[in-house]
Amino acid sequence: MKILIVEDEELAVKKLQKTLAGVDETATVVGVTDSIKGTVEWLQSNKQPDLILMDIELADGQSFEVFNLTEVKSPVIFTTSYDEYALKAFKVNSVDYLLKPIQKEDLQVALNKFRQLKNSYGGAEPTSDISIDSLVKELQQKLQPKDFRKRFLVKHAQKLVSVEIGEIAYFYSDGRLNFFKTSDNKKYVVDYTMDELEDMLDPEQYFRISRSFYVSVGSIDKIDDYFGNRLILQLKPAVDKEALVSREKVTDFKKWMGK
Repeated sequence: MKILIVEDEELAVKKLQKTLAGVDETATVVGVTDSIKGTVEWLQSNKQPDLILMDIELADGQSFEVFNLTEVKSPVIFTTSYDEYALKAFKVNSVDYLLKPIQKEDLQVALNKFRQLKNSYGGAEPTSDISIDSLVKELQQKLQPKDFRKRFLVKHAQKLVSVEIGEIAYFYSDGRLNFFKTSDNKKYVVDYTMDELEDMLDPEQYFRISRSFYVSVGSIDKIDDYFGNRLILQLKPAVDKEALVSREKVTDFKKWMGK
């Protein structure tokens, strides 16, 4: 199996070569590139390898740019230091990813997956089903910093008021209307559904504890156990309804609070 390594850290290249040798005797590294430019030039002047091991972050930018500059027919296994939770959605049949530092067992699993895919095509390169373009676009969207809402424009006493996101303690639903309360206990109607707010709020700062509540880290005054394997929160400023962490949210909520 002929492999191209795209990696800009010399130590990482050496470790990857050593790990490859330990998991697959047939693996031959036919090239090593350390930049977008170098990778494009290599692919344009050499026969496409059987497989590419490609780091996402290179010295001259994200390696996704390679796909915009030249045709990549080979299956790709991305290597990355990004958090597994952020990337778990991109584990697909044809393209895998490995978290750094790369472990021997993980590399073995990825190579086995590649072989199974290739065998299902009778030894031919499964280029038609790799879906590199769609994967790259999804990864770019996921890894690029998201522009979360910085303020909300709301009605108050026949006027429009702009409220900075940092002033908002929590959002909640009460019947047909959705509200937020500020840290100084002012209450406003917000013209978005709770589902729409999900794409607007920074998950580092706000957590959806139930269908009807988003809370900020700073708004949580006390956490108590509640029947049904749930939690109940005392918020500041106080709210006139129970702020319950639903049973299915409890584990993720505890992780979020512990960051």
